[in-house]
Amino acid sequence: MAQWIGYMVSIKCTDDLGTFQGEILSATNTEITLMKAFCNGFPCLENEVKIRAESIADLKLIEKQSDNVEQHSTVTIAKPIAKRAGRSQSMSETGNTSNIKFNSSNVSHVKSKPIDIEVKSSSNDGCSNSYKNNTPNRREKNKGKWVKGWKDEECFGSPLDHKISKDFDFEKNLALFNKQALWDELNAQKPDVIKQADKKPTKYRHDENVIATLPTSYRQITVPKQDFCEYVTDDGLIIPSISRSLRKKLWEAAERVGLTWERRIELIGRATTEISIQLLGGGHRLNPHNTHQWPTVVILCGPHKQGAAGINAARHLASHGVRTIVFTVSMDAPVIKKELSLYMLTKNRVLNNVTDLPNVGDLIIAALCEDTENPKHYPLLSDWINKNKAPVLAVDPPTVGIPGITPKFSLLPALPLPHSSDNGKLYLCNLGFPVDVFNEVGIKYKSPFGPKFVIPLHPKDD
Repeated sequence: MAQWIGYMVSIKCTDDLGTFQGEILSATNTEITLMKAFCNGFPCLENEVKIRAESIADLKLIEKQSDNVEQHSTVTIAKPIAKRAGRSQSMSETGNTSNIKFNSSNVSHVKSKPIDIEVKSSSNDGCSNSYKNNTPNRREKNKGKWVKGWKDEECFGSPLDHKISKDFDFEKNLALFNKQALWDELNAQKPDVIKQADKKPTKYRHDENVIATLPTSYRQITVPKQDFCEYVTDDGLIIPSISRSLRKKLWEAAERVGLTWERRIELIGRATTEISIQLLGGGHRLNPHNTHQWPTVVILCGPHKQGAAGINAARHLASHGVRTIVFTVSMDAPVIKKELSLYMLTKNRVLNNVTDLPNVGDLIIAALCEDTENPKHYPLLSDWINKNKAPVLAVDPPTVGIPGITPKFSLLPALPLPHSSDNGKLYLCNLGFPVDVFNEVGIKYKSPFGPKFVIPLHPKDD
């Protein structure tokens, strides 16, 4: 078999040992020795590889190499992958030969592609030949055409470094970095005042504040004698509170110019309706296509002007399609008869017995008490309200609060009285009084309502 020495050969082995390519150095009936060998496209570490005859599944001769002549031969070489499969090698050296055993479970199968291998033989004794593995050029020198796949070969054609024998220990190296100590060191450092002074000033837009300040307060309403608390709106306007006597003079001045209590009740009822619709969910709740969640409002009314304002609000709510139930302490009070007769035209319920009130409701409007130092107490209604989980909106409540009832919201007309915190969040409604009505009682007034009919009030911090 000496006639095959010097031929390039491709040998496919059994038991998934892979495919070897190389030049035949020697051949016998039992084994073949290859030099400059490749296994699955990767150069072998040893110069000579012996392959036993029983391990050969297929053998292909390619061509014979001639001495001292530079030639090109096509050899099937596997394209390297990014992460090599592990291979275990056991080598025993005897003179200049070695046997290589591969673990078949660790051999990776990849598709092979032919590349050109430049083999240069320049040895006098014929035993030590060198080879050179070149990647394809971008253009073929003779034809001047682009070689297909040259980019992939330039990126992945070189063999991986066999010196990397173990994985990188990330946990061990991460433990060497003490993050807490670094943060402690940074926090302990004092600020460098000189460096901060040398920093360039920050550029601000025309709508940005250079220095953060508190919201600006404006005072455009003044009263003759300010002995009570003050409130502030969302826009920073200061709203002073007035006394009961000054409020009474304001109502009398409005009566003289034609703003009777019937007109005031209509405006208070309209403002109560506006807040109630917002508390009920607005357009998301009061929607013709949302009939299964239509709200129910219970209005508790006393035998006075505040009670008449509550009945007026019930009529406005009914005009929006809200289910309303009016409870009156006394149906014979003359001050509420006109409003009650108008409300009955809505075909909604009117009750005067606490036991007939429903157990559930979406909102409770309390118009039970006038502004007096000792407001009347309704224990049965208080018990019913406390058992019900619906929020309570009070209409012009007493400054000391409603006995037994803690409203979540309170609506106040024109200018507020000095209310206690028992009346919840305060809202102020516009009654449309001319400026001369305020001037007549000594109040310098400029409207704080802007585009709104009802505005919230917040306690002013001293």
